[in-house]
Amino acid sequence: MSEEIGAYALERDRVRRSFDRAATSYDAAAVLDAEVRNSLLQRLELTALQPRAVLDAGAGTGHGSRALKRRYPRAVVIALDSSQSMLRAAARQQPWLRPFARVCADAEHLPLASGSIDLIVSNLMLHWCDPDPVFAEFRRVLAPQGLLTFSAFGPDTLRELRTAWAQVDSHTHVHHFIDMHDLGDALVRSGFAAPVLDVDRITLQYLDVRAVAADLKATGAGNAARGRPKSLTTPRKFAKLVAAYEKFRADGRLPATYEVVFAHAWVPAESRPRGTTQQSVPLDDLKRQLRARREK
Repeated sequence: MSEEIGAYALERDRVRRSFDRAATSYDAAAVLDAEVRNSLLQRLELTALQPRAVLDAGAGTGHGSRALKRRYPRAVVIALDSSQSMLRAAARQQPWLRPFARVCADAEHLPLASGSIDLIVSNLMLHWCDPDPVFAEFRRVLAPQGLLTFSAFGPDTLRELRTAWAQVDSHTHVHHFIDMHDLGDALVRSGFAAPVLDVDRITLQYLDVRAVAADLKATGAGNAARGRPKSLTTPRKFAKLVAAYEKFRADGRLPATYEVVFAHAWVPAESRPRGTTQQSVPLDDLKRQLRARREK
């Protein structure tokens, strides 16, 4: 699947700017993100992996990176995000004795050597990307028997808001999210083995539509679809949206449903991505690479 096609296409610069602006408001509003992150990290308890190098892809404000450093104190933990503002906020999560590294880069172009990472954790980032090139990069930097584990939003996410907007106009107001089975197929195409995926659904409750929109804005999850309307929403259109959304009200609250896909997959033993010659990188070399990036 390509991000460049149809309703899945996003404006990446707009995505980055949205998260830059949300860096100061994110933690206060990201209740759902924190719950999903905790569930994702708890699943690591089912593996006996003892990684020497861990990548937190789409690290945001660094809570996941801090938790990973606490879980794997001897590992090099790298917080990677495309938003400089998010990474500056992540600095506040740095453990005093064992800090994690912070790297600003896109997940499609990882500034890491092939085979240099043992574990990649990515919480709610994949739906902002084209999964094929991201999975290819994850596969490249993971060492043999390395593990990828991630969460992402599925197609039922914000279905109430999408349905309500469809009664107002024909523009794309809510992103279209990739199905679990398509993510699984993308993992296999990229050379991962034994992918396991499952779905959970979480419903948040709000007093009104403005509160739904405020949470989305505060977490950087604004509309970045290429098919979005280019003008501001008029009061008349917003009133129509409110009326359409009211049909979902139950027990005095408006629901906002999130479909969360959880997945993990392994790199086969004694294998390498096509086009690479290096399977692993000494830990000291990885540390030198990260120090060199900070000194630039």
